[in-house]
Amino acid sequence: MSYAWPDFVDECKRCKACSLSETRNNVVIYRGAIRAQLMIVGEGPGANEDLQGMPFVGQAGRLLDLLLQAYGFTGDDFHICNIVKCRPPENRVPTAEEAKMCMPLLAKQIRFAKPKIIVLLGKTAYKYFMNSDEPIGKVRGRFIEKNDFLILPTFHPAYILRNNNERITLWRDIGLVREKMEALGLIAPLSDIPLMPEGRG
Repeated sequence: MSYAWPDFVDECKRCKACSLSETRNNVVIYRGAIRAQLMIVGEGPGANEDLQGMPFVGQAGRLLDLLLQAYGFTGDDFHICNIVKCRPPENRVPTAEEAKMCMPLLAKQIRFAKPKIIVLLGKTAYKYFMNSDEPIGKVRGRFIEKNDFLILPTFHPAYILRNNNERITLWRDIGLVREKMEALGLIAPLSDIPLMPEGRG
């Protein structure tokens, strides 16, 4: 019997692999396109995401959407998800055990999305996805080839909201993603993209 996307969603909603299942309101799986050349992976759901059942719908999500829209991405171009699918209490960082329990689901999700480029937002996503403790500031902005994927670590939008001086850095990293996708023929070229919107430098 075939295992289709609705089966995957049901599996996620039924998951009780770790204690996060006991405090969640909703399992937060994805938004965007099911299959997309670009996958964006964050840390875990926050309060807004837990209530709405969708990732990146709070303030950090609005900043991420602003960047994606500025570079011409639409909801058909990306698949957004998180390392863990249930909100850690008080928005704390997911533990290593919680991330480990959720990784099999993320692996299945990647097989459905079939991305070529994976953007890791923030140190937690990078740490658990790449199994590395290197500082995000050291590894961001450079593509890493692994298992036929091109992986780009960068800052989490929530970090940018607290450190506005790094906004240009995240902006440029998303620009690198657009350039790489165009160079690989994964997305149609888009001309006249600003480096930074006026008034936001």
